[in-house]
Amino acid sequence: MLENKVIIVTGASRGIGKEIAIQLAQHGAKVVVNYSNSKDEAKDTVDTIVKQDGVAIAIQADVSNKADVTQLFDKTIATYGKVDVLVNNAGVMISKQLKDNTEDDFYKQFDINVKGVFNTLQEAFHKLADHGNIINISSSTVKLMFPTYGLYSASKAAVEQMTRVFSKEIGRGISVNALAPGATETELFMKGKSQEFIDKLSSMNAFNRLAKPIDIARVVLFLASDNSKWISGQVIGANGALV
Repeated sequence: MLENKVIIVTGASRGIGKEIAIQLAQHGAKVVVNYSNSKDEAKDTVDTIVKQDGVAIAIQADVSNKADVTQLFDKTIATYGKVDVLVNNAGVMISKQLKDNTEDDFYKQFDINVKGVFNTLQEAFHKLADHGNIINISSSTVKLMFPTYGLYSASKAAVEQMTRVFSKEIGRGISVNALAPGATETELFMKGKSQEFIDKLSSMNAFNRLAKPIDIARVVLFLASDNSKWISGQVIGANGALV
């Protein structure tokens, strides 16, 4: 399905990104596991892939740093000769009421969630292979008026709009889409949340459960393949009819 495709997955050391990397490798892709700080977790993701006879390397890069992103692409091309698919998964979420957010909270979310995608899209414009695919991970909170998610949702709304416009700018047969998951069972997401809150979130979709990382990874698998070629400039919700 993805044989001979070289795929960069940002923020792939854990959670949804890790599952995406593992699934892509299982379907024949050569995967670059990008991480910012979680070196051990990134190594663990690579080890998991290699144990399953997949091909992967880990490359450290802070997506909010332009020079790091240039290096991420250049190292990938030096190792595998090209980049076919970019999955922009790296992101941070700070959940507070708008009035309680600090300036640092604002900058952190916009630097990684928005500037990070901006940096990788600029590199992809010149360095992604013809007929490639770009998948930007957004969030279903963009459509929900969820208290405490104001800044996070705003950062992801920016990603969705860049996705739409960039899909018409890049050309060369490259498709560009955003994928908006709903609440997903990751260690990062579950941390500090009460069972009552988890149950409430689960009851808001049609399946009465949270997504598992595999639910999101399977959609990425499709969007990374040539089967999705005629879909571009779209935001695809993977949220079990939440919104």
